[in-house]
Amino acid sequence: MPVSLDHDELAAWVRLTLEPGLGPAQARHLLAAIGLPQAIFTQSVAQLMKFLPQNLALQLAQAPSADIAQAIAQTQRWLEHPSHHLLTLADPDYPASLLEIHDPPLVLYVNGQLSTLNRPSIAIVGARSATPGGLENASAFARHLAERGWCVVSGLASGIDTAAHQGALDAGPNGGGTLAVMGTGIDIIYPARNRDLAHKIVEYGTLISEFPMGQRAMPYQFPRRNRIVAGLSRGVLVVEAAVQSGSLITARQAGDMGREIFAIPGSIHSPLSKGCHQLIRQGAKLVESGQDILEEISGVLPGLGKPLHVVGALPKTRGALQASGAAGHDTPDPILHAMGFDPIDVDTLLQRTGLDITLLNSRLTLLELDNRVARLPDGRLQRVAGTTGPTH
Repeated sequence: MPVSLDHDELAAWVRLTLEPGLGPAQARHLLAAIGLPQAIFTQSVAQLMKFLPQNLALQLAQAPSADIAQAIAQTQRWLEHPSHHLLTLADPDYPASLLEIHDPPLVLYVNGQLSTLNRPSIAIVGARSATPGGLENASAFARHLAERGWCVVSGLASGIDTAAHQGALDAGPNGGGTLAVMGTGIDIIYPARNRDLAHKIVEYGTLISEFPMGQRAMPYQFPRRNRIVAGLSRGVLVVEAAVQSGSLITARQAGDMGREIFAIPGSIHSPLSKGCHQLIRQGAKLVESGQDILEEISGVLPGLGKPLHVVGALPKTRGALQASGAAGHDTPDPILHAMGFDPIDVDTLLQRTGLDITLLNSRLTLLELDNRVARLPDGRLQRVAGTTGPTH
């Protein structure tokens, strides 16, 4: 169980994260030099000026502002729920893996199962506008790992993140579970379409955030979120990623922390494979199955189980694709989006699109006539490179 904070302790920790102008590095320096936050806020201005500029020393020596006092009261009310927790750097339940990184969060707002936080974990990340094949891979790899006791960590974003969380949940209550690191306050689900998924994660896993309650999504917060994703994990699997993407930032952060980097290769024609190929050229481990990952990090958990290979040998389910929340807005034509960039058979395409066979064949004929789809000698279909436009 986490350490139970009294009102003064809670107020001091929350205030330390909210004081304007006081960065996390300065706050950690104060903790190292002075001690717990309660001691920091009882120091004189002269004492604080040994570590801070005069304006900040004056600010911390005074009573908290009305806004900070309100935020502390809001946090106190939130913590009344039995599944809500606030872990501090001084808490024994604080994730041990995060203590290894150079800038661990001062506090973590936690909603869900505390036991998830210190399980052996693998991060699965990738594109928001993922291909159907990428979504299937993320879900299948996550389920395979979770069934073998690994916690799957991701960022609750659309696309690959969503599929990874759902795949881990599909492993059932005896699996390793899933941990969603949020780029917002713990009380704000972003994107909103993942609200139901977040509720399921709370039941069988954990939501965590370092950001104060009420903090809405801002672009600069997601790289900070990504460092926690990397820090919690023994390794990071990138499923699909463009060359300029947050997933590659996560991978680089993980590499800097000494974590393993894994990447799934894809079609040379797909822009969402280029980031994975770049990582592989830079030394990431190419993986084709969940077994590849487990063999690389073996010794933590027994029983690696049967290999599970990437799409081409995975079961295709339209329901899983729909549950992932993929909108396909980056690829206007729904048939081209469902095809992805690898060869595909008509039966799989029927499952992915949900169209009847007559309509699908009609649309495919038009795409072939427009030279946007090619039929291979074995009867499978493949998208022609550079095709994204709408059908007739």
